[in-house]
Amino acid sequence: MTATVTAAFIHHAAAFLLVATLMVELVVLKNDLTVTSARSVLRMDMAYGISALVLLVVGFVRVFYTEKGMDYYFSSGAFLVKLTLFILVGLLSISPTLRFMSWRKALREGRVPDFDAGARRKVRMIIHVELTLLFIIMLMAVMMARGVWYLG
Repeated sequence: MTATVTAAFIHHAAAFLLVATLMVELVVLKNDLTVTSARSVLRMDMAYGISALVLLVVGFVRVFYTEKGMDYYFSSGAFLVKLTLFILVGLLSISPTLRFMSWRKALREGRVPDFDAGARRKVRMIIHVELTLLFIIMLMAVMMARGVWYLG
């Protein structure tokens, strides 16, 4: 297997994991928290962060060292939109992640973290927005691969 194929596989696997972890968070947060469900959300959020980091690093390896080369990617409107939306998703994820991390003390004490219905609605709305943006990113990836909005 070539480095290009390996990088593409890892990139796509990380993208699928990213979506999967957000979906698990969304489903688990549909109901009231328990100690077990809060721990699951923390684990999923950690997996989300790791998969986002892998996706970004491997994505830039592909841009700079494989595939079509950085000139192609940075001349692609679809790539630029894709990158911008990925950054936006990352920024949106900060608030839920900080909230989830604040649960650690309660969980160490065996207590259910404070997470009222309003906070739950807000976090679920953010996750919905993140998932929507990730699907738009997938569209941009297809467009980029096909040369749509190529500016060069």
